[in-house]
Amino acid sequence: TNLYVTDQFNHTIRKIVISTGAVTTLAGSGSQGSADGTGTSASFKQPLGITTDGTNLYVTDQFNHTIRKIVISTGAVTTFAGSPGSHGSTAGTGTSAKFYYPVGITTDGTNLYVSDHYNHRIRKIVIATGEVTTFAGSGGQGSTNATGTSATFKYPIDLTTDGANLYVVDNTNSIIRKIVIATKVVTTLAGSGSAGEADGTGTSASFNKPRGISTDGSYLYVGDYVNHKIRKVAIATGVVTTLAGSGTIGSADGTSTSASFNYP
Repeated sequence: TNLYVTDQFNHTIRKIVISTGAVTTLAGSGSQGSADGTGTSASFKQPLGITTDGTNLYVTDQFNHTIRKIVISTGAVTTFAGSPGSHGSTAGTGTSAKFYYPVGITTDGTNLYVSDHYNHRIRKIVIATGEVTTFAGSGGQGSTNATGTSATFKYPIDLTTDGANLYVVDNTNSIIRKIVIATKVVTTLAGSGSAGEADGTGTSASFNKPRGISTDGSYLYVGDYVNHKIRKVAIATGVVTTLAGSGTIGSADGTSTSASFNYP
């Protein structure tokens, strides 16, 4: 019914009514801060990631190192997890836990999963309790495939889920990682690990510092940032194709590779 947008440098969360295009500010004063409150009495500091369970929004308040919760019906903002203004990697409940520039966030309805960018980890938050743990990633930089905290990432930046798996944009490694939620097994779904723009299957394909990711359940759609393209990844096979974008910076509308983007 509505879109909810993290308006990063305005430090606000915006609401767009899909049927009319009407835009309002749901939460955030427009000035940097970390105040809890309702609507525009609350404040954020460069919010970036956003997800919803249908009742609440959960936002990565990047420069506050926190996860904020917004009740959609009222605009009430609280700090759900993380210690405002203090970074770290501590596991814990609610504000006793710590993050280090959290960026991406997604949910399977029961838990939140956060790409903890500077910690090189994927964190898990139980929605019912606010309990924060490290789901995957040792904290060291790398691209090791393994289980849970034996795996390594390098500045993971966004993630999405199909309910059974997480798909992580491992930004500086220029790869897309897959994590089986039930087992925490981490593998590389697509990307060679070297910057490039080749279509192909699995690790024969290449990306250049990809950033955003979404899924329709069968495919992943990736904002291939430095390549100025939108890439499509078949979940079942790992086949990577270019969905849209010429690869040259621009703003041309058009079909597929006749269109152009500027660091999507």
